[in-house]
Amino acid sequence: MEKSTFEQVGGTYRQKGGYFLPNFTVPESVSIGIRGQRRRRYLRKHRKTLYDALLFSGKLYAHLADIDHQAQEMLSQLIKQMTTRGEVDERLKAENQMEWVGKMNNICNRAEEIVFNEYILC
Repeated sequence: MEKSTFEQVGGTYRQKGGYFLPNFTVPESVSIGIRGQRRRRYLRKHRKTLYDALLFSGKLYAHLADIDHQAQEMLSQLIKQMTTRGEVDERLKAENQMEWVGKMNNICNRAEEIVFNEYILC
């Protein structure tokens, strides 16, 4: 009998009643933020083979946590750089709050779009 893909990458099964169930373990110490969840959704929908390979090898949650961490760092750096270039500072916030909010929302949306394209869709 030919081994399944799960068995080929080292997966094992346990018998429960008349069924064989895969032995999956999920690391509990790994926390995945919104960008890691978006990456997982993208992989499941558009990159099924890569998703399965990461899942079966036990590297999926580490990958998602890493993507989430890198994306958050890049987002923070981009927002900081864009606020410096766009002269969005505390002086503007004190003088005209609505203009400051509009500019900050614009900066955050642009930075989020860049991060999405760089880390989620890669």
